[in-house]
Amino acid sequence: MVRRLYILDIKKQKKAFIIIPISLFVAIFLFLESNYTPTVFSDQENPRALNTGNTDSSSVALTFNINHGTEKIIPILERLSTEEVSATFFVSGEWAERHPDVLEKIAEANHEIGMLGYQYKSYVEQEIEQVRRDLNKAKDTFTKLGYEDVYLLRAPNGHLNEEIINLAENQGLKVIHWSINPNDWKNPGTKKITNHILKNLSNGDIILLHASDTVKQTEKALQQLIPQIKKQKKELLTVSELITLSETKNEELQSKKK
Repeated sequence: MVRRLYILDIKKQKKAFIIIPISLFVAIFLFLESNYTPTVFSDQENPRALNTGNTDSSSVALTFNINHGTEKIIPILERLSTEEVSATFFVSGEWAERHPDVLEKIAEANHEIGMLGYQYKSYVEQEIEQVRRDLNKAKDTFTKLGYEDVYLLRAPNGHLNEEIINLAENQGLKVIHWSINPNDWKNPGTKKITNHILKNLSNGDIILLHASDTVKQTEKALQQLIPQIKKQKKELLTVSELITLSETKNEELQSKKK
């Protein structure tokens, strides 16, 4: 048997040792960013975002982010009306200012309204005082439009940290994340959107979808998705209704401990 000895160029070897860890770090970062899901409830010591409701209850929530355009939101509202489903819409303050008539249609259809801040810009890329100003401007905007009771916040891009959650909660806001994300904004196909959700669906899940003009397949996916969710005997609720169920469950557990 002939043995061969391979000699690596030292400079190339050093480059490899540098490039491989960097590539690994970038890959891990991207994975965490796209799959990050905070845990369920906040307490005084551990500020957290809500990503699921009561897992003992066969209920789930459809949520939609919207920060630009009005073409796709109308057919989505029509589909939800046909299926007799109430959802939660997270909208940016800028979008709400530009489209108060569409926001009114969302509210009149018995959907819940949450905020995506004022500008749709990652909070973790801003100084905390910038985030504070953005939240204050968003709250003022919704109040002026007649929606002073908006208390649900979803961070732009879902980017969060403990400081941001604390800031939001100190302003009376409840931070909402998600547990299922089919990335419908990438337009992967109605079948992929639907299958991803149904494959991963569990009690209490909060499903992230979008209603901005970049989404091309979400309304058609809903046409297939909603009947399948109902077929699984799962009730579609708003996020606030999920929160109420979860808080009731927590109160029951506390009572049993006493």
